[in-house]
Amino acid sequence: MRKQLLDLREAMHKNGVSMYLVVTDDYHASEYTGNYFKCRANLTGFTGSAGSSIVTEDWAGLWTDGRYFLQAEAQLKDSGFELCRMGEPGVPTIEEYISSHLKAGDVLGFDGRTISARNYQKYVAIAERTGASIVSSLDLAGDIWENRPPMSAEPVFELGVELTGKSRTEKLKEIRDELLKEEADILLLSSLADINWLLNIRGGDVACTPVVLSYAMISQQEAYLFINPSVLSPEIRAHLEADHVEIRPYHSIFEAVASIQPGKSVLLNPALVNSAIVSVIPETVRIKEGPNPTELPKAVKNSTEVSNFRIAHVKDGVAVTKFMYWLKHNVGKIPMDEISCASKLESYRREQEHYVEPSFEPIMAYGPHGAIVHYKATPDSNAAIEPRSFFLCDTGGHYLEGTTDITRTFAMGPLTEEEKRCYTLVLKGHLQLGSAHFRYGVTGSYLDYAARKPLWDAGMDYNHGTGHGVGYLMSVHEGPQAFRTKELPNARPAVLQPGMITSDEPGIYLEGKFGVRLENLTVVCESETGAFGRFLHLEYLTMVPWDLDAVVPEMLTDEEKKYLNQYHKQVRETISPYLNPDEKAWLIHATRNI
Repeated sequence: MRKQLLDLREAMHKNGVSMYLVVTDDYHASEYTGNYFKCRANLTGFTGSAGSSIVTEDWAGLWTDGRYFLQAEAQLKDSGFELCRMGEPGVPTIEEYISSHLKAGDVLGFDGRTISARNYQKYVAIAERTGASIVSSLDLAGDIWENRPPMSAEPVFELGVELTGKSRTEKLKEIRDELLKEEADILLLSSLADINWLLNIRGGDVACTPVVLSYAMISQQEAYLFINPSVLSPEIRAHLEADHVEIRPYHSIFEAVASIQPGKSVLLNPALVNSAIVSVIPETVRIKEGPNPTELPKAVKNSTEVSNFRIAHVKDGVAVTKFMYWLKHNVGKIPMDEISCASKLESYRREQEHYVEPSFEPIMAYGPHGAIVHYKATPDSNAAIEPRSFFLCDTGGHYLEGTTDITRTFAMGPLTEEEKRCYTLVLKGHLQLGSAHFRYGVTGSYLDYAARKPLWDAGMDYNHGTGHGVGYLMSVHEGPQAFRTKELPNARPAVLQPGMITSDEPGIYLEGKFGVRLENLTVVCESETGAFGRFLHLEYLTMVPWDLDAVVPEMLTDEEKKYLNQYHKQVRETISPYLNPDEKAWLIHATRNI
């Protein structure tokens, strides 16, 4: 049993807490968090990016989704925490567990700064129904964390209009126009991505997600940015103030919210704003709940952003194609392993102009490790790459021109018939989604079937979404659009719009054997408008060949072969000018017609 679990139970006993909830979130409902906020990881030993834990006097559990089942099972061994596999038969949700185990007189505790206002109301309803009470001002998991890292305070940098396509004053005006439509006086923003997008700033407070810790309040006359002032250079601070953005200390958000004048109305997203902030809004202020008006314009990239994304993907395509060439020509000849290959690919990316950093921690998974959807190589697990089987590489980069996310599964040598068949089934699904032509008005859930059909026909499936939105030099996972089998609870279905950038990444995972995932980023584009309506299609942004050594051509339809050959022709013409003669000759063969 982990010492952290024992320490937490002792802290719970001292504070009269019967059940304590620890979530992954920071104070901003971020998917990825800075080191200061990794209380759940420190407590449980599970390092995945999604998960929540509950601790009682005699039981402790961790909930996570299908991407992390294998990882969590390994990392929770002997920890004292039981793995609760979300979505599996017989596994209660966190709310269901709390509801069935919280008794009259019990106290449920958590840090309200890490709990969304929406979830807080769920817990309040459970407590009222069971006769229990809630204490939301306890950061017990943080208090027992020995040598907790300090809160990050990395410098801010700005993006010019040549990168964003719109100035912050233009964006502020558009958001203020939306406030008028919503009949709201103030917009309260907590989401780091929305704030950083709106003000055309970026930072380094979250690994692989270049955002700065901040809050914002926007009205028709004022714009307040709550931030650690030390992260702003005099020049950037002057630029913000020239655009009438007033700088205030990060933690003073509570004072500002508590001072909102009676009769005013505040628009906020209860899934993103934490309950501690909402709790100090005066009762005389009307709260209007809804999605952030920044969400859709952030997701629908303008023409400048789309053009820049294409530039970023040429650079990334050069880096990954060079890496593919290096792999194919050196496997079995020189020592290589998962960690060294990650460093090699990173070195190719760093050769590209305007490269900033990885867009997420690389997933470099050889052989059986490929079956772990979000595998992370460690010194203990690091596998040598041998001239056989599959090497799944899911990586990405941030460039000033945009963000990339690509998965290639490479044949490192001779493959079994099973390996080739699975690769080809995944490729078929990828191509069928990538070539989708659809009427305006549909959401990603309508198109998800295209990617899964070849696998479903074979009695197979994968336990993750088919695609996620991608931010501009921001989070590699961005809503509201996605390709998935069903819409998420409390989420508004997002109609696919021209300019939306979304991944296409079906996969198959055979535990103990191998995994295959194939991913390109796509952008929604206009097709035609006629008597039957307005139609759209997807275009690939990613420019890296598929591994034809793993393909069974006979399994592909003529249409799939045509689309594959067209894509490879585009890759060849786009990437060849940046390669040396040997790499160029190899690429011609790697993108041959089938």
